[in-house]
Amino acid sequence: MDRREMVRQYKETPRPAGVFIVRHAPTGRALLGTSPDAPAMLNRVRAQLRMKGHPNRELQHDWDSGQPADFHFEVLDVVDQAGRSDLDLPSELDELESLWRQELALTPDTSY
Repeated sequence: MDRREMVRQYKETPRPAGVFIVRHAPTGRALLGTSPDAPAMLNRVRAQLRMKGHPNRELQHDWDSGQPADFHFEVLDVVDQAGRSDLDLPSELDELESLWRQELALTPDTSY
């Protein structure tokens, strides 16, 4: 397979849209979110924390005052986009996030 073909296949491959979570084990607090590309968003959050530039000050403070090993980054759920041309992705992601927030019983005290 040549380079052009690999690039074309990459661009045509749907990104794994879904729900992600960043957990801080010592406090039990978590950042729950959605993204059209959940694995990429987790990489972005990790990079922002390392560079001391995450917009959530409480999360950044916990990162700065603890150890990176105290944090767990995970994609919880992915939207099945195969053959769904009528999919309203933002609505689907909002619904999934709501379901996971209830499942994990996240409250303002336990979330960032």
